[in-house]
Amino acid sequence: MKTRSIGMELRTLNNIIMRVMNNHTHKKYIDSITGTNGWIIGYIAHHGHQDVFQKDLEQHFCITRSTASSVINLMVQRGLIERHSVPYDARLKKLVLTPKALQFTRFMEEDGKKMEEILTKEFSLEELETLRSYILRMKTNLKEYDSQP
Repeated sequence: MKTRSIGMELRTLNNIIMRVMNNHTHKKYIDSITGTNGWIIGYIAHHGHQDVFQKDLEQHFCITRSTASSVINLMVQRGLIERHSVPYDARLKKLVLTPKALQFTRFMEEDGKKMEEILTKEFSLEELETLRSYILRMKTNLKEYDSQP
């Protein structure tokens, strides 16, 4: 029996996670929030004690500048985030959650905790640390490969 590649297994796992998140969480009641928007809202909410800029999203989510710009523009149009000037640099615009987005952060936190419980059920702490180390190593490998000419 041929085993599937690690890449295919990770892609399949991601698809299942997204399906569960779409069908068994608060998200199904929030039509205006896509999965990507939800992750961005969560990131900005989690970093509420500091200014968050587009470049932060690009680095954290490993997305291109054009992708980040498109997603942010759509989120501004949907009333989920706003761009605010910062006093120390007129060129920079920090990303701020709107009251509409703040209402959803509680639901997303609950859903995130539930997903983590489901994914890690019956894993020991040692197994989870080993899994995290494997995932981090894969990310490092891909980043190194991607940075090659």
